[in-house]
Amino acid sequence: MENNIIIASDVLSDAVRLESANKETSKIIYELVTEISEQFLKNNAMVVAIVENNSCSIDGIQQMLGCTFGKGNLKFKDNGKHVYTFYSRGNDKALRIYLKYNLSEKVGNFNKKFNEGTLTAEDEKQMFERRKEAIKHLMEAPEEELFDVQWVEIEEPKKARLYPSLTCENCGETFMEIKGRTIDGKIVCKECFQKLVH
Repeated sequence: MENNIIIASDVLSDAVRLESANKETSKIIYELVTEISEQFLKNNAMVVAIVENNSCSIDGIQQMLGCTFGKGNLKFKDNGKHVYTFYSRGNDKALRIYLKYNLSEKVGNFNKKFNEGTLTAEDEKQMFERRKEAIKHLMEAPEEELFDVQWVEIEEPKKARLYPSLTCENCGETFMEIKGRTIDGKIVCKECFQKLVH
């Protein structure tokens, strides 16, 4: 348990350095990695992270847990959800963590006005105050109010593989074989395929 406390302390200081301008992200990273340290890191296990968004919280997961695309232990599912699933090879189950605290909901319709460019100076002031209150609550909230945490059964994530490269017959650039497409009898990269079919 003492080792976990040390890990959690290091994680918090790293999170603050990494996301010094974003307190809510620091809190999320801290809670996530503390949970993971208690379940996996105490056994020096190789953790695989399956993330379902591309927010700045992923930067923290990469830095603190060492999960990267290059090592094959960071998997991205483009679902737009704050769901993070952590798996240690050799385990029967994975730890799924869902961030249920909705900061946007606390801010109300000000985000919509901001995106539409109709935010007035008064709106901006109110938006800032609501966000400030929401972040304060988030920073003080207990873990169970922020997250749904559960053990789930998943298919073991595939290990990283090295694929041969092919040369695109349209642009001449090389690409990973499994990402290729065929059109008009040519083998092309995904980017050129999209251009040629539209």
